[in-house]
Amino acid sequence: MPYQFTKHYTLEEARALLPRVRRWLELLQESRHKLTRCERKLGYATQPGCDTGGRLVNAWVRALVETGCLLMEFQQRQIQIKDLERGLLDFPALINGREVLLCWEKSEADIGFWHDLDSGYSGREAL
Repeated sequence: MPYQFTKHYTLEEARALLPRVRRWLELLQESRHKLTRCERKLGYATQPGCDTGGRLVNAWVRALVETGCLLMEFQQRQIQIKDLERGLLDFPALINGREVLLCWEKSEADIGFWHDLDSGYSGREAL
């Protein structure tokens, strides 16, 4: 049976990534807030007769690029962001040859749960 993911983390590998993952989440949340602020301001600046260039557009473009680069950190590693605000992530893994997801939330000190690919957070089980 073919697997959905090409990368599967051992528990140790996923745990070793947690310090970087925490930092990426923090930066991603900051970047998302910058984007939201810029877009709110740009909404007003797009009215007829307003100049939409300059620092505001540059700040928006920088935040957009920063967000994209941070999302790539997760995408390249096949780590799924399920809820950015909660910091809810899934790491593809194999348990007894079965493809599952190690489930972690930024409020948790360690990875302690897993679930099937289709069950989601409500189907979490302790490791």
